[in-house]
Amino acid sequence: MNDHAKRYGTLVLLRHGQTRWSESGQYTGRTDIPLTDVGMQQAREAGARLRTLFPDGFADGDVYCSDLQRAMTTAHEAGFAAPILTADLEEWDYGRAEGRTRAELLAALGEEWDVWAQGPTALAEHLAGERVEVFPDGQRITIINGPGERLDDAAQRARRVIDQVLPALEAGRDVLCVAHAHILRILTTQWLGMEPRFGRHLKLDTAHICALSVYKGDHVIWKWNV
Repeated sequence: MNDHAKRYGTLVLLRHGQTRWSESGQYTGRTDIPLTDVGMQQAREAGARLRTLFPDGFADGDVYCSDLQRAMTTAHEAGFAAPILTADLEEWDYGRAEGRTRAELLAALGEEWDVWAQGPTALAEHLAGERVEVFPDGQRITIINGPGERLDDAAQRARRVIDQVLPALEAGRDVLCVAHAHILRILTTQWLGMEPRFGRHLKLDTAHICALSVYKGDHVIWKWNV
């Protein structure tokens, strides 16, 4: 980076490690499911990559994390024992899509549903309710299919996070946010000053890292999905 970007801190994003639903393709918003063993290892490896990419580390108070366990466990396994927890970094609330795959939604609706174009609040009311999924280890997961969250409301949460970390970035400190794929993609659109729907074009894999910074006065993506 140039000198200007170095003086301005870097906003680093880390998606949580693998879960059963990230592998099965089930929409995972507010359901509080754990990492798999693979996800735990991914988180430890992500921590090692972060230490290589950012050898100066992150100051106390400059690590933020979703308060859902898959993000908190990822932060801990990556080496961050006491992140600041915030509900503003929770995943997009998928509402009636929660816990369902795209194929299941197609079968239930009789047509394709596009989370970015239509949003969770557009889903049919007959998909609402509460149900239980039993994992192979016997763990019972309660799935709540509520009304869901508008994309603009998720973007507003993301902007609050940016506003919260800006003082540290302007002081030249790097900040880490550990969270979920969609909310981090939405946060990135807000960093860039773009419509939140642009997030559909930003692929982010489990336990992968992104870095946002400032270059010649412009908010930019420095690294993506590494």
